[in-house]
Amino acid sequence: MKQGKISEAVIRRLPRYYRHLITLNEQGVERISSGELANIMNLNASQIRQDFNNFDSFGQQGYGYQVKNLIKELGKILALNKTYKMIIIGAGNIGRALTFYDGFRNSGFEVCALFDNDPSLVGCMYRDVPVYHVDLLEEYIAKNNITIGIYAAHSSFAQDLSEKMIKAGVKAIWNFAPVDINSSVPVENVHLVDSLYVLSYKLNNQSGA
Repeated sequence: MKQGKISEAVIRRLPRYYRHLITLNEQGVERISSGELANIMNLNASQIRQDFNNFDSFGQQGYGYQVKNLIKELGKILALNKTYKMIIIGAGNIGRALTFYDGFRNSGFEVCALFDNDPSLVGCMYRDVPVYHVDLLEEYIAKNNITIGIYAAHSSFAQDLSEKMIKAGVKAIWNFAPVDINSSVPVENVHLVDSLYVLSYKLNNQSGA
């Protein structure tokens, strides 16, 4: 599989390809062309071919792509053939919602524990996931081979607790606090309100949306 320096834009399109192909497979579609996939995803066919050519061709001209094979190859590229253990800092609304989301387990992402400093939450179980005091965070990460740390607590502590997670062994951080975390490991900052700002702009500038 050829793979050099991949742009951020291409990386961010890969999950979209994967998600749409899963749906197509569930609908019984066995083969699809770049043009057909482009129409479904509102993209350009040449863009799709260029994206896939960063890794391999995956298809044949005039033949298209075998959907199941493309799902398999994209799964390898996204490293979805592994299991990732995760913890969540923050047992509030966002943390609990993430705990109950079935899509994680179905994709190999396992939420093992939540952490909080609220006495009314510590000791609770959400689904089958326990809530521990945040003071036990580093010890738990080190003992349980946690790969991904999810931050869903107050923004004031985001940087400090992220550094503690990294020191304890976390290899990546998914951040839901409305601040950008500086880190030596990969961080995905998910600022929910930013999406609403974009939506607000589009609502009020629909001619240019």
